[in-house]
Amino acid sequence: MFAHLREDIASVLERDPAARSKWEVLTCYPGVHALLFHRLAHAFWGNGLRWLARAVSQLGRWFTGIEIHPGATLGRRVFIDHGMGVVIGETAEVGDDCTIYQGVTLGGTSLYRGTKRHPTLGRGVVVGAGAKVLGGFAVGDGAKIGSNAVVVKPVPAGATAVGNPARILDPGRDEAREAKAEQMGFSAYGVTRNMDDPLAQAIHALIDHAVETDRRLECVLKELQARGIEAGNAAECRDNFNPQSVSKIVD
Repeated sequence: MFAHLREDIASVLERDPAARSKWEVLTCYPGVHALLFHRLAHAFWGNGLRWLARAVSQLGRWFTGIEIHPGATLGRRVFIDHGMGVVIGETAEVGDDCTIYQGVTLGGTSLYRGTKRHPTLGRGVVVGAGAKVLGGFAVGDGAKIGSNAVVVKPVPAGATAVGNPARILDPGRDEAREAKAEQMGFSAYGVTRNMDDPLAQAIHALIDHAVETDRRLECVLKELQARGIEAGNAAECRDNFNPQSVSKIVD
């Protein structure tokens, strides 16, 4: 128990720049207190003392504002930062070195007992403030869940999920889109990052189409050059684009 506590304190000092001392973490961090309550409640739960486990869990909720079902399984060095409003369900599993921020729910979508109703977080997963991860699926090692995201499907290892419902970011596609937008003289992300906005969806679709058109044009020009036909470069072949006109539409 004390070994776990030392690890918990060390993980807080490592991940929270606001933490100044071990004593401060031990006495003033509700996430650490919630883990202590949970370990005791989980031990009672595993030994069949279900009511006592729920009573200890409820006591921890009163003191910390963090509700962890005694049946949930938490790994080592889990860091619950701030923690108010965090809810972790009965069949949830949280891997080692995970970081969970305030307002997070690891919840279920099934009402059937005896089934895996809550998510499994792999090692090193970060779940942003207010995010909801709902269902008995897995979130892969090292994945990141954006703040206020609503995740209802599995997330691959190392991926980033954002939005409601959450979508998996494609780093390559996003970088290409940013580069094309910068080349055009404006940033579509300056309009909004909310993919539920129809205007944002339309602009992103246009930029994606422009990126794909440029890629195909580059392929055609390379093929022509390989056959000894000089056809200029892609920049000379692109249609003129007026970013001011797009700005007027957005405004």
